[in-house]
Amino acid sequence: MLQASSRALRKAPFAVGNIRSNGPAPSALFLRWTHSTTPVGLAFEEIPAKDPSPGSKPPGPLVIVHGLFGSKQNWRSLAKRFHQTLNTPIYTLDLRNHGQSPHNEVMDYTSMAHDIIEFCKERSLKNINLLGHSLGGKAVMAAALSPDLPPDALSKLIVVDMSPARGPISDEFRTYLKAMKEIQNKRVRSRKEADDVLQAYEPDVSVRQFLLTNLDRVQHETGHHQKFRIPLEILDKAIDGIGDFPYEPDHRKWDGKTLFVKGSRSKYINRKNIPIAKEYFPNMEMITLEAGHWVHAEKPIEFVNRVSEFILQP
Repeated sequence: MLQASSRALRKAPFAVGNIRSNGPAPSALFLRWTHSTTPVGLAFEEIPAKDPSPGSKPPGPLVIVHGLFGSKQNWRSLAKRFHQTLNTPIYTLDLRNHGQSPHNEVMDYTSMAHDIIEFCKERSLKNINLLGHSLGGKAVMAAALSPDLPPDALSKLIVVDMSPARGPISDEFRTYLKAMKEIQNKRVRSRKEADDVLQAYEPDVSVRQFLLTNLDRVQHETGHHQKFRIPLEILDKAIDGIGDFPYEPDHRKWDGKTLFVKGSRSKYINRKNIPIAKEYFPNMEMITLEAGHWVHAEKPIEFVNRVSEFILQP
């Protein structure tokens, strides 16, 4: 990942909740980024809180945001584990252009952050524990830094195997898009046929199964075929911007408690971009689990336990 530049002059910070803004007034480009589109209503699943035991004080709700090509259903089993551990409402979201959420030509982090913030505002959620993986990690970081975030909205931030540094997206994600387009163009009739196509692009069966969760069966007069519910053309156009980030650390910081969870075999968080993360999130800590990029899927029990410990800290 490429290191973001910092050119703004530093001035005395001013604070709103846990957010600090430094430097001169934001540029016109910054303002365009922060209000680039109206929010879309995000599809979600909720596990309501159980009645608390006498004298207990459960933490604020946990809101979970998936990664690129993912959806809320990928987090269903982990959401149940978190619910057992935390006894707080758990919300898993579908980002725009993913899962069951609406499709929109605008696919940048400010817009995704705005969607998340509006989701929380509409439900009057406060003291939120906000968790995001990969693409969702950058989206929740953008939400934490957004000037639209209410002062009492966010309690803690959890970022899973992603940093706020700018840089080109990994080639594997472009390869996955190419493979999914081929599957769609061939109008395959079964997941087995789709997997046969995907094997030429991705040898790991777990990654193939993950990508194929996006397939839907489409019925028509002459039979049926498999079609991806995610808008491949929109995502293809947006792919270059997925390595971007809308803020400079000179303009925005979030002082709240932040946990970065790194996979030991992943390079998304590394020695070059950890200092950048600390600039944006000075009250951050980091843990490393023996896993690749999909930390939560490879080490689900350890992941839930370590994240829950962080959330339950006073």
